[in-house]
Amino acid sequence: MKEVRVNLEKIKLLRKQANISVEEMSRYLGYESSNGYYYLESGRSKFPADTLATVAKIINTDIRHLFL
Repeated sequence: MKEVRVNLEKIKLLRKQANISVEEMSRYLGYESSNGYYYLESGRSKFPADTLATVAKIINTDIRHLFL
């Protein structure tokens, strides 16, 4: 069975295409600093499913497009 992973590069690309900074995304998700979101997008922390779904809505894409 193929392992399904979050495509962090695609999330970063889509966020940038939407003209949303790491700081803005952090605020949208309720983080007090930009580190919380930065850690998710850089792979230092794993994306919780609900956060990934919210990110998909913010960048206006189907959540299925955020996986490898």
